[in-house]
Amino acid sequence: MKIIAGLGNPGSEYANTKHNVGFMFIDALAEKLGVDGWKTKYDALVAEARIGTEKIILLKPLTYMNDSGRAIGPLLSWYKLVPQELIVVHDDMDIPAGTVRIRKKGSAGGHNGLKSILYHVGDENFARVRIGIGRPLPGWTVVNHVLAPFTAEDGPKIREAIGYLIPAVECIVEQDVDLAMNRYNPRKQKKKQETVSGAEVPVQEEK
Repeated sequence: MKIIAGLGNPGSEYANTKHNVGFMFIDALAEKLGVDGWKTKYDALVAEARIGTEKIILLKPLTYMNDSGRAIGPLLSWYKLVPQELIVVHDDMDIPAGTVRIRKKGSAGGHNGLKSILYHVGDENFARVRIGIGRPLPGWTVVNHVLAPFTAEDGPKIREAIGYLIPAVECIVEQDVDLAMNRYNPRKQKKKQETVSGAEVPVQEEK
């Protein structure tokens, strides 16, 4: 069994904001899996489903972003799961809007929701699925940025990223996070020298 937790803020006023891409992902995955039986447990909305033969718990904390761990920690204990059986989907300002990254473990990186999870779980060894929301515009605060809706340009990128990540999360559940990282993380660019008209020109190549 695994818990797939999407981070966000409850309430219709936050539904389409950048901070809620974790909720958006969970909703998209729930729709794909035909899930509709949501229940409230330990300050979270939870629903049971299966990916292949693996039982999963879909989870959306109702504690607001900065207290996400207050819901996730007790639920991890309730289901008698270890941190390695937790997958957290969240927004990330450090990568461009629509860009994705999967990590096996790590620090909070300044993300308050992750800070709360680390505090309540007491272990950094859980998978993180990061969806880029980009940096604030000039003159905008971080709060202004994360609580604003996506622009007309970025909205389609986010929807595409969510669609791309559904099979990635299924891969984590059915296989493991290492395989998902190898298969779904964007490839790093490697410079090579290419000869053009007798001159060597550095170009970018996808590896």
